[in-house]
Amino acid sequence: MKKLHIPYYFIAFRFLLIPIIGILGSYYGDSIRYLILMLMYLGLLSDIFDGIIARNMGVQTAFMRRLDSQVDMLFWLTIGFYSYWIHPEIINEHVNLVRGVLAMEVLCYLMSFLKFGRESAFHPLLSKTWGLSLLAAFTGILGFAYGGLTFKVAVFLGVISHIDRLLITWFLPTWTHDVPSCYHAWKIRKGNKIKRYKLFN
Repeated sequence: MKKLHIPYYFIAFRFLLIPIIGILGSYYGDSIRYLILMLMYLGLLSDIFDGIIARNMGVQTAFMRRLDSQVDMLFWLTIGFYSYWIHPEIINEHVNLVRGVLAMEVLCYLMSFLKFGRESAFHPLLSKTWGLSLLAAFTGILGFAYGGLTFKVAVFLGVISHIDRLLITWFLPTWTHDVPSCYHAWKIRKGNKIKRYKLFN
């Protein structure tokens, strides 16, 4: 049971960062941007290690992965809102693209609930790549007031990763967690075994 708790500590840490970032950001605004930047990196590290530790300890559960997915979404939304609070001009420059990505996120949840009766928790490789691009994009915004290439790449990968998630939902015959890609979901649909790697899935 103690082993089972370790990944939850990382998830709980990231969850606690959400109100901390929200409260500090609303009170102190631009003056603590570098603190928020540091908390963002700590949050990402917690996200990386909770899954790796759970897989290597053999304590990965569906509930854990679902919880991890929801906390991830709220964490990045909080960072996004803070970035908008500090540099609305950067976000507004690409506002239609941002709205498109957010709409795709809603569509992913809606499609999963309609098909499986629960939210998705696939943690595919493209979504992990998108997470790293978000790190780069928000580092540019908060650290350097920059919303150029890194922001555009993050939006592009956001669209691609959401298409992948929608296809995973479409292909899977029954709900499962940790599906590396839509190709792997197709293999599952065909009744084939898929290979997962402890470092990623």
